[in-house]
Amino acid sequence: MNRDRWQRLMAALALPESNETFEQLLDAYSQKHRHYHTGAHIEHCLRELDSAPGLAQEPAEVELALWFHDVVYDPYSSDNEATSADLACALLNRHGVGAERVERVCAHIMATRHEAPAALDDSKLLVDVDLSILGVDEAAYATFEKNVREEYRWVPGPLFRRKRAEILESFLARPSLYSTVPFRTRYEAPARRNLRAAITALRGE
Repeated sequence: MNRDRWQRLMAALALPESNETFEQLLDAYSQKHRHYHTGAHIEHCLRELDSAPGLAQEPAEVELALWFHDVVYDPYSSDNEATSADLACALLNRHGVGAERVERVCAHIMATRHEAPAALDDSKLLVDVDLSILGVDEAAYATFEKNVREEYRWVPGPLFRRKRAEILESFLARPSLYSTVPFRTRYEAPARRNLRAAITALRGE
């Protein structure tokens, strides 16, 4: 996670450098219980965002949401996204950012719950970025699944495999995994292959 990039983002949002917040982000993404939801995931997301210039209506808002979307990650909790959104919005509110911008950033982060289709175009882009991991090569995808399992190592194997398969099946059942044309073109087919293979392994078929 790059401090210079963070400071460029702060400048784009007309905010001060916010070095203390940057350090808090570094500390959060370095927590020992994280194996997938780490700084490396954020860096991956930022590279994916960079690969699609011009798609975002408000690129600085999308980038800020990416920095914050997993800042709170407790595998035992179901409100990580809401708490992460609260922290992002607290930063914006401290510096008097307009309510509409704050609401959009909050909506982008909440969209990464992946429970319903994103409503805003920029939220759809952010979700595509977050889900780009599903379409990586087989070896990288295997590492992703291994790291997710590590984050839930306290869950008994049979229960984890059943629940994880259900989650992946819910993605596979969607008409399309990706909302934007560039991400759909690049990742839809390999993501579906990865999901089918993972589900087969989890179900023991």
